[in-house]
This record gives sequence, structure tokens and C-alpha cells, in this order.
Amino acid sequence: MKQVLVIGGAGRIGQSVAADLLAYSPAEVTITGRHPSVGEQVAHRLGVKFLRLELADQPGLVPAIARADLVIHCAGPFLHRDSRVLKTCLQQQVNYLDVSDHRSFTIQSLDYRAAAEQAGMTAVVNTGIFPGISNSMVRQDVEALDRADQIHLSYVVAGSGGAGQTVMKTTFLGLQHPFPVWRQGEWQTVMPYSDREIVKFPAPYGAAPVYWFDMPEAYTLPQAFPTVQTVVTKFGSLPDVYNHITWAIAHQLPKTWLQNPAVQNFLAWGSYTTTQVTDRWSGVGVAICSQVEGVKNSQPATVSSSLFLPDTAIAAGYGTGSLAQLLLTGELNQPGVWTVEEVLPTALFARVMGQRNVTINQVTNLRTQIGSSLPDSL
Repeated sequence: MKQVLVIGGAGRIGQSVAADLLAYSPAEVTITGRHPSVGEQVAHRLGVKFLRLELADQPGLVPAIARADLVIHCAGPFLHRDSRVLKTCLQQQVNYLDVSDHRSFTIQSLDYRAAAEQAGMTAVVNTGIFPGISNSMVRQDVEALDRADQIHLSYVVAGSGGAGQTVMKTTFLGLQHPFPVWRQGEWQTVMPYSDREIVKFPAPYGAAPVYWFDMPEAYTLPQAFPTVQTVVTKFGSLPDVYNHITWAIAHQLPKTWLQNPAVQNFLAWGSYTTTQVTDRWSGVGVAICSQVEGVKNSQPATVSSSLFLPDTAIAAGYGTGSLAQLLLTGELNQPGVWTVEEVLPTALFARVMGQRNVTINQVTNLRTQIGSSLPDSL
């Protein structure tokens, strides 16, 4: 039986990934964590093995990876992670996935593409829900056109999203600095959590606010689809009061405070504690809207896709678990380090999402004259 090592598998996202593996892949799963009292409880509940492991423990990391057929890295926040897990997988020729969600980590991981190709190992980064499933939604929209010119990708999450404090901390880490985005064929800088926009999401959310947010997709989508001149990535929370709080933190809190680890931990703890109350009525779901503008049959056209899932953490498990399923069965085998939109064919994406009862609604609209339906603020 195939052996899968889920690093950080005792965390909320890692647990969801492990649960998806157990449901859809014939594999023996081992989860890792720093705290045996927590990890062993999680392992017992899921019916998997537990291994106490610190990422800084290289002597322990090497044999753990060497015993695996696939390693899945879920130990964020990824702004604070280096490439040691990926490099060790490369050295041991073990396939690799991660749920990374930070641009800098993505860029340094993609630098190992040539080495991974030579080693014959397949690695895919950014494989959760966003980034992850969202990237595949964009790819299927791009493929529905003859030429793609503009991408607008928006996400909204209710409450905690079913995740833990690490994911909360990731949000605040993303507010520290302006970041580059691809607009009108060149790299421009925007402020995090700026340019509020109302996007119509699927029920039960409907019209909801989103803001500029630094996601790996802002970097990877222009690389994957070179005809595209503008890529927008925006994020928002529900209820809306959380957006106003996040905006105030991004724009009014001194940056030196926001860069202080103690302040980051306090904000993550405060957010998590608050959402544990509001989750009871807001839910923990996620909605995604992808809109791609371009040309089809020599006419201007827009292709849009959307989805809603009731638990964001479980949805992340779908994204990573489905790629693990394809790697373990050998249906996906492309040596190198890739993003989801580069490596996952739309037909396979549609099949594994269907197995998980994930419905993605896609609509194509032809326009009689050229005119962008993206916001005027672009």
C-alpha cells in the first residue's frame, strides 16, 4: 500500500487533507505534529498513524520522507517556511504537494523545477482551495476561450472558515506590505486590503465585498497564461464587520506593529476567538468567482465560473486530496515543480471534483462590442 506523509497533519487543514486521502486514495497515512498529546488524539480519531516531528529536525525529517511515496506539506504559515521539505523530497525522489499560500514560498519552490525534472519527481504547490481549486477554475475558463485577456478571481470566506489560528495569522501576514500585480501588461503595485468591490457570489452569500489581497495566483496566473494582460485577486470575509476591522489593521496600524510576531499572534488569537462565536450563525463556508475576458469565435466574450462549499477547511482537503489521488494512481505524472493551473488537465479536475460532489457553475457570454465588464477601478 502507498505511504503518504502529511506534515502538519494534526492541524485543521492537515486533518482535512488526511480525511480526503482516507476517503478517495488507497494509502496508509501518517500525520506529523509537534505536540504528541494533540497529534495522537487526531490520529486516533482519523484512524491514521502519528509521528512527532519538528521541521527543524533534519535528521528526523529525512528518514520520515524516505519511507513515503508522497509527502504533503501542510505546516504553515508559509511565509516563515523555507524549501527544506521540498529539497528533501527531491533528494529522496519522493513526490510532493503543499497547501502553500504565500507568493515568496511559491517563487522559491518553482526555482527547483529543473532539478525535479532531472530527478523524475512530481511536485505541485498551492494545492488547497484558494490557491488550488480556484486556479483550476481559471484554467477551465481560459480554455473555453480562443484567447484570454483579463482574469478576475474573487473569494469570500465566512467566519473562521473552519480553520485554526495559523490560517488567521496568514491573513494578517498578508497585510504587511504593498505587492505587485499584473495590470494592463505590466507589473504595478497595490496596497493590501484596498479598492473595495462588491462581487456577486453564489447563494447563500450573494453580493459580498472583496479587497485586493496578495495571493500566489497574482504571480502564477500571468506566467501560466501569457496572453493575459490583467490579473485581479481579491478576498473578503463575512460578516462584513470583519472586513472593516481588517481594513483598519492594514491601513491604520503602524507597520512596525503589524510586523511584530507578538502582535501577529495576538491578532490571530483574537480573530480566532471571535469567530468561534460568530461561526454559529455565519457558518464557515467559502465561495469563489472566476471571470475571464477574451475572445471566442472572433467575438469578445466572458467566461465565468463559481462555486460554494459549506466548509473552507474541508474544501482545502478536496483540492489537495484530489491531486494526491491522481499522483498515487499514476494518472498525474509530470516531473518538475508546478502550479495547479499548469499541471492539472481540466478533464481530470472535473472528474475528481465530481467524485467529491463539488459543483462548479460555468457561464459563457458573447459580447457584440469590446467592453470590459471588470470594475472601473481597474
